[in-house]
Amino acid sequence: MSFRTGITLLVSGPSGSGKTTLCRRLADEGEVIYSTSCTTRPARAGEKNGHDYHFLSRKEFEQLITDSKFIEYAEVHGNLYGTLKSEITDHISKGTDVVMDIDVQGAELVRSCSENDIRTSLVEIFVMPPSEEELRARLTGRGTDTDSVIELRMKNAIDEMNHWQEYSYCLISATHEEDYHTFKALLTSERLKTTRLNLTQS
Repeated sequence: MSFRTGITLLVSGPSGSGKTTLCRRLADEGEVIYSTSCTTRPARAGEKNGHDYHFLSRKEFEQLITDSKFIEYAEVHGNLYGTLKSEITDHISKGTDVVMDIDVQGAELVRSCSENDIRTSLVEIFVMPPSEEELRARLTGRGTDTDSVIELRMKNAIDEMNHWQEYSYCLISATHEEDYHTFKALLTSERLKTTRLNLTQS
């Protein structure tokens, strides 16, 4: 039996904020399990099915909605994204922490979900770019999107950034290393909360 319940670490932030890099690194270092989302968007070069996303057809995705398999799902940039219940509940029940990389629409659905284990284990953090100028530079620097796509992402990013106060924590992005140390320190602090511990002596 674990000494504590698992944490569901919900991380949001606009495209280019660095949130996915933070989540992946935390998982790669063995600190958490990364919740792999489902999506109907095409895979980008180098992305692997089952690792970066579960790439599904719209028909497959909509069937999972019908079967109530998602904790949350939303349509973003014309594509569907969602998190399967099994990606979370199987782990936190064993005291294992799970990190979720989702947008503000999905976050709202997670907050209102009926799964009590998820609601009580939830820790929310918004990753905020230091400025709009820096965010644009990050998106442009990827070199993978057209100008029209970048403009759409900037518009959506600004809309998302207006939701930061809905989260328990807000991380103002700096360097990759500074962001990661802050991110990891937050997780460590949450793990030490007495409400998560099970230290009852038999």
